[in-house]
Amino acid sequence: MDVEIREHILELLEGRFAHIDLETALSGFPISQINTRLPHSPHTAWELLEHIRLAQWDILEFSRDEKHVSPDFPDGYWNKAEASPGDWRKSVKQVLGDLEAMRELVRKKKIDLFAKIAHGDGQTILREALLVADHNAYHLGQLMLLRRMLEKK
Repeated sequence: MDVEIREHILELLEGRFAHIDLETALSGFPISQINTRLPHSPHTAWELLEHIRLAQWDILEFSRDEKHVSPDFPDGYWNKAEASPGDWRKSVKQVLGDLEAMRELVRKKKIDLFAKIAHGDGQTILREALLVADHNAYHLGQLMLLRRMLEKK
């Protein structure tokens, strides 16, 4: 059963079964539009990407480092500054790298997915991996909607 649970969590983190995966979505984003704020949209594509990066990084670091200090909520999870194409590429690289690092935690057979994280207050690696998958999917949906709207602009 342990192998099957790990495989299912890894599939969920991959994201290719229910919707577009992060790598595909981010690699095809119109980089010239990352700072464009559309009417009635609370966020730009850059803000959403940075939010994904910051939240995923925080969850990953909490999962593997007892000395990690989370950013202040909510302001520490949103970057409101405009970005350059280089900023976008750097952020994409970190998002994909941190996602792979979370997958590595799930793959490690010596890690009990159900054991409470010693420095937490009830969290488990399973919960944190599900949180990453859920949070990324939610904001990826927003990002893809922005992309479609920008392409029709």
